[in-house]
Amino acid sequence: MTHQYCQVQDEDRLRIITLNRPEVMNALHADAHEELSAVWDEFAASPDLWVAIVTGAGERAFCAGNDLKVQAAGKRRPGPPTGFAGLTARYDLDKPVIAAVNGIAMGGGFEIALASDLIIAAENALFALPEPRVGLIAGAGGVHRLPRMIGQKQALGMILTGRRVPAREGLSLGFVNEVVPEGQALEGAKRWAAQILECSPLAVRASKQAVYAGLDQPTLRQAIGTIYPAQQRNIDSEDYIEGPRAFAEKRKPDWKNR
Repeated sequence: MTHQYCQVQDEDRLRIITLNRPEVMNALHADAHEELSAVWDEFAASPDLWVAIVTGAGERAFCAGNDLKVQAAGKRRPGPPTGFAGLTARYDLDKPVIAAVNGIAMGGGFEIALASDLIIAAENALFALPEPRVGLIAGAGGVHRLPRMIGQKQALGMILTGRRVPAREGLSLGFVNEVVPEGQALEGAKRWAAQILECSPLAVRASKQAVYAGLDQPTLRQAIGTIYPAQQRNIDSEDYIEGPRAFAEKRKPDWKNR
């Protein structure tokens, strides 16, 4: 399928989604959100795709966020219910998503990264939620996800000022997993994806679901005591038997995703 605002490449079990509006630093608008939402729907539904990477086209930007020129022209309209880039309000995606941040990640761009499970950032990456500087709020998850990841005071230090945070500071604050040399964000993300793909896909999804659903539980006791749907699917699967069997037989497991 031909896409207008993104590029999609599938490499075996891995899907790579590249935001493709480099002329505006990969800023997005409603039509782009709709297209990306369909791409994520396809990824979520495919039994053959287990991990996704999202990155940006060009050397300057991952995503500069909302296309303010479209908004200023009065052409803005509501996006899909799945949120910015079809991802930020997608709460039922248990497959892992890695953000390969190859440059500027501002506003909605940073919110795409925050909605991902891992962030691999190039040395030249910059992160910010500058919405208050243009009379807006980072309402696609930024004002809620960031405090949950790095703590209230550090998050407010970014949110209330709109200041730009370089990749190394993002690593020290805790929202970046790894900093790689400039130009190597995608390669770094692929390396992380390869490690995930060595694991049982059902166990990975069960683990991701348990983490996020568990954080919504009011107490640690309730979080630990709950059997989550993906966890039960994993328990009932063939792969649940295959993993220990492969270990006992001293071989690599042959994951069937069932």
